[in-house]
This record gives sequence, C-alpha cells and structure tokens, in this order.
Amino acid sequence: MVSSELPPDPNGIGLSAPEHTGRQRELLDQVNQLHSTGVHVDIDLPQICVIGSQSSGKSSLIESISGITLPRDTGTCTRCPIECRLAHSAAAWTCKISLQFIWDASGQFLPQARNEPFGNPITDKSLVEDRIRRAQRAILNPATPSHRFLTGNETIKNECDFSKNRVLLQISGPDVADLSFCDLPGLIASVSGQSAVDNIDLVQDLVRSYIERPSCVILVTVACETDFENQGAHRLAKEYDPEGERTIGVLTKPDRIPPGEEERWIRFIKNMQEPLKHNWFCVKQPSSQELKEGVTWTGARERENRFFSTQRSWSELDAIYKRYLGTANLVGRLSLILSDLIETRLPHIQAEVDSAISSVEDELDRLPKEPSQDPVHEVMGLLQRFIGDLQEEIRGRPDPNGLIQTIRPHHDDFRQSIRGTVPCFLPFEEKGVPRKMEPFIFLHEEDDDDSSDGTDDTSTSNFIYVDEVLKRSLGARARELPGHTPFSVQKHYIDQFLAHWPAPAIKLCRLVYDTLNERVNRLVKEHFSTFGQGALEHPVRLLLQDHLRACRDRGKAQIEWLLSLEKLAFTSNSSKFAFYQAKFLVHYRTARHAHPSNLPIQFPEYLSNKGGVLADVLSGLSKMGMPVREEDLSKLLHIDQMDLALPIMADVRAYFQVAYQRFADSVPMAVDVELVQGLGRDLFQTLSSGLGIYGPSAQDKCREWAKEHPDIDTRRAQLKKKLERLQDARLKFAA
Repeated sequence: MVSSELPPDPNGIGLSAPEHTGRQRELLDQVNQLHSTGVHVDIDLPQICVIGSQSSGKSSLIESISGITLPRDTGTCTRCPIECRLAHSAAAWTCKISLQFIWDASGQFLPQARNEPFGNPITDKSLVEDRIRRAQRAILNPATPSHRFLTGNETIKNECDFSKNRVLLQISGPDVADLSFCDLPGLIASVSGQSAVDNIDLVQDLVRSYIERPSCVILVTVACETDFENQGAHRLAKEYDPEGERTIGVLTKPDRIPPGEEERWIRFIKNMQEPLKHNWFCVKQPSSQELKEGVTWTGARERENRFFSTQRSWSELDAIYKRYLGTANLVGRLSLILSDLIETRLPHIQAEVDSAISSVEDELDRLPKEPSQDPVHEVMGLLQRFIGDLQEEIRGRPDPNGLIQTIRPHHDDFRQSIRGTVPCFLPFEEKGVPRKMEPFIFLHEEDDDDSSDGTDDTSTSNFIYVDEVLKRSLGARARELPGHTPFSVQKHYIDQFLAHWPAPAIKLCRLVYDTLNERVNRLVKEHFSTFGQGALEHPVRLLLQDHLRACRDRGKAQIEWLLSLEKLAFTSNSSKFAFYQAKFLVHYRTARHAHPSNLPIQFPEYLSNKGGVLADVLSGLSKMGMPVREEDLSKLLHIDQMDLALPIMADVRAYFQVAYQRFADSVPMAVDVELVQGLGRDLFQTLSSGLGIYGPSAQDKCREWAKEHPDIDTRRAQLKKKLERLQDARLKFAA
C-alpha cells in the first residue's frame, strides 16, 4: 500500500478524520452557507476550482473525490459549473441537487442569486448521474421552467451551449470527506465553426472569472497521455498564479504513459518540473473497461493503491514523494489547504462584507430619491422647493455669486452709459482756438464719475459751441421780446441727449433678462433633471421662459413709459434745477471771459478761492453796501453778444443733471420690480396651472414625470438585492 501523510480512514478522510476538530467543519459549513447566498460574486470567498482540458481525466477525478458518477458523453460533458459540497455524516448517504441562477438568459447579472431545489433528495447513488444531466439541461435552458426537466425526455434545443449558472450538489454520508470544490467546464482545445470558436472564449472567460480571485485554490488536471505543453489548463492557471502559490497540480492517467517516459512525469511529483507550493499529485482512476465492468468506488481506490504500489517507477519513489500519490492523499491535502485558507480569510471576509454594505448604502444614497406612492404630492413638493430657492435668489443672499450681486454691475454700466450722453457745451466760438474746459468742481460733491463733461477730450466732434447755440436761438425767435428765446431751443438739445437713452435702457433690461434666464435654467436643472427621467425639466423650463418673457415685456413697457415722461422735459424739483442752472451759468461765463480768446481758458485769480481772495472780495463788497453772492460775480464781467446763449446752455446742462439722475435710478428700479421681482410673483400658480397638477389627469401626469429612468431603476434594484445578499451573508457570521 502507498504510505501517506493522511492515510485513508474507514471512518472518513480529509476533515472528517478524527484528528480534525469540529471547528474546521464549522468553518467549511459557514463558507458553504456564504456561497449559498450568492455573495461570492461580491466577496472573494475561499474555494477549490477544478480545471483542465477536455479528456484530461477531470470528471473521473471529481467522481473519485465525491463518490458519485458524473454524466459522460462524447466531447464536453460539463457545460456549467458544478459545485460539490461534501460533508461527513453518521447518517445514511444523501445527495441534494439544486440550481443556482446568478445570470439571466441574456447573460446579465441577476440582482440576487436564485436557488431552486431540483427534485427530492437522492439516497441511491445510481440515480445521481441522470439527475445531474437533467439539472444541467435546466441550467442551459433558463427560460424553461426547471421542473419540466425532472421527468420525461425534453427534446428542445438548448438555449445556450454553456452557462455561468451552477448546479449545486450537497452530498453527505459516513464515507464522505468534508470538502467543497467547483468543477468547471473543460477547456476546449480545437473546434470548427464560428459558434464553436465563440464557445472557446466563453469557457475560458468562465474559468478566468473563478481562478482570478486570490482566494481560489486552482486544482489543475493534466493527463499523462498528452504532452504537457499542449495542455492549456496549466498555462491559464499560471497566468493568474505565476508563482504557484495557490495552484495544486494533479497528474491523471499515469497508466497511459509510454514505457520509458515515466521519469519525465515523476519530475513533477518531485516538484522539479513546474514547481508549485502545494506540489503535484498523481491519481489513477478506473479505465473505460473497468467502468464497463462496474467497478465500485471502493474497488477503484483499491486498484489505485495497487497500481502505485506495484508499478516500478512509482513504487520506487521515496516515502516523502509517495504522499503525493493517490486520491486519498490528494483529498487530505485539499481539506487541509481549504481549512487553513478559510481560517485565514474568514475575519477578512467579515470586514469586507461590512465595507461592501457601507459602499452599497452610500451608492444608494447618491441615487436620485426613489419615487413615492403619491406622485402629485411629490411633484408639488419639488415645485415648492424650487420656488423657495428661486425666491431666495430674488430677495438677495450674502453671496458674491448671488443673483443681485451679478445684476449690480449692469446697473453701474447703465448709469455710466446715461451719464455719457451729457451735452458737452463750450462757451467758445467754434472757429476760435481750441480750448479746454475746467472740470465742474461742484459736481464732485455729488460723487459723479465724471465732472468734465468730456471737455478734456482733444476731439471736438461732440462739442456744442456757444455760437452754434446763439445761432439756433436767434433763428428760433418769433414774437419773443429782445433777450428772450423760445423753449424749443432748450428742448432741441434736451431731445438730442434723450435720443440716446432708449438703447442703454433696453440693453439693461436684456442683460438682466439674460442673467435671470441663465440662473433660472441652472436652478431648473438642479431641481428637475434628476427627478424621474428628467421629463419634468422641459415643461417647467418652457413655462418659466414664457413667464420670464412676460416679465421682460412688462419691464420694457415700463422703460417706454419712463422714456415718454422724460420727453416732457419737465421737473418739479425747481430748487435743484435752479442750483445747477446758477452753477453752470457762472462756470460758462467765467470760462468765457477769463482770458483772451486765443489762449486756453483759465479762471481769473480774483474768482478763485486761492489764498482766500474770493472771500475777501465778497466781504469787501458787502462792506460797501453791495451784498453779492459768488454766482453773481459773473455779472461784473464784460457782457458780450454770446451772453444770450449761455443761459440756454446752463438750462440744458442743469436739466440733464436732474433728469439723468432721475432716469438712472428709475429704470433699474422698474426693471427690478417688473422683471426680477416680477419673476417671483404668482410663480406657484403659474407652474401648477401650466402643468395641470390640479387637473383630472394630474395623477397620470405626475406618475409619468416621477417614473425613474430604467437604468436608475435597474441599478437601484441591483443595489438593494446586493445589499440584501450582503446583509444575509453578515447574518451568517452571527449565526
């Protein structure tokens, strides 16, 4: 007999041996329970996977380990993963078969694994092969009710050639080892036809999905009757386990080694060829003839032991290598490797499950809110939250990027534009020497941005000269008394600057409208794009655009009304007008008479306030009984023929100062009231009535708006099922 580290025991082998504790069996049971939840698709669970090329003896190895007979057929026998869960028990031998669906017929991952019992428990080993064959057909035809395959002969063509869904075998009995492993379809070497080529990739992808996991122990079967280099299973295993840390090699069919070539294969057993951490094993399974003769499982094990004990190349091995011969030694080593791996991994698995639960919960929280059962109430609540945010923007909030803060620069630009239409009067003849006007110092007190009226500009194209004003004044006189001119002269110059006011006013309205439109669209997107499939976003945006355009039109109408008022050229603020009129008249007269006409105009020394001279002059005149105000000093100057035009210039310039300040305030206020604040008026009524929330079809409309995008709905369902799966797995740790 072959000596081994773990000799066969009539009371059980592997973890069922007496020297192994109940704790190890509990660990295996716990991992099996975790596999049953389907959590293995989320968490890397310890597992032994058997891989090999077609006809590598893989099925025979599975039979020798499990004690059952697998379906045999020409070509590929295993067309889906078959998971075997073996458990030693004092009770009679029993096999329970179930189907585990993890992917649907289109290959899409199911939210939760579906386990279906396939028939009643089996107590007769001879019935297992047929039941597995039928179970595999049920797996390959997921659209057909599985119970149809339990009885009779289904002649329908398989829906798929291979499947990732699994057949689960739970085998227990007194001569069964405590072990779990998964038998994967054999790797296809060569085929003909495109569909068969596709199957090669499908099987390889299936095998890869298992062995790529770090906790998968890869059991590679290699037939000794074929050149090692021609068997792709080992190459595939090495791709994911290049150092051989978790691969166990199994040589099969040693009785078919050509005479004289045994040593080439024994080098594997001695770990000299393709060394592995857990070494290579060699097993001898029944031949086809022995199977026809009806050899029993026990008889097969006896013949295996006899083979390795009597065949020269194998029997002469040192004892240290003989422990790698025979199925019993292989099962014993597999049991120990799996139990050690479970012992090491289990605490980490629990932490990974907890971490995965947190990740799933976080992802669920990031998804849009799940539709409620009362869609009308939900839509109304959404509208109210949107309106609340929009009203906050309209009221103004302390934020540099707030709506009011964004609009304010447009107000400032508008005021500057209106101020820029100031009539630039010069109290000099047009054909004289160009002169510069001194700034209007008194305007600085009003915080005006420009007190020069543009007269510091070297260009004369915008200037209105005194002789032009006089000419227009004389030409307008009808029956007026000498020294008097009709108001039409002032009105002409007033109309000139008023003609430039509509454009900046309408521009302000447009800029505010554009700002509002951009802000509204942004808020609409924030509030409605993630609601349902985003279908509510479009009608809300259209309603708000109509509402905003109506507000803009009312704002424009107010601007037109304000412009019509300005055309009256009227002010009741007589004191302010008189103040400006006097100041400008003094300024024009003083500028005209200060210097000879061929020199730049400067203020005369006696009219400046340098050194207190102006105060002395005014005081001296008062002592002489001639009380005089500052603006009266110009009357002391020489009066020339242009003096008739200077009051007209002063009138127009004074009126501009009154009117522009009034208009520069009124237009922004009108735009604010009609456009900005107008946007927030009756907003809920506008939206609710426009959307028909209170109409007879409100429920249907709101239900359609609240309907989630299919991708989000599917993703939420997947996450919920995954969460259930993970929580179920966590409960297994507490059990």
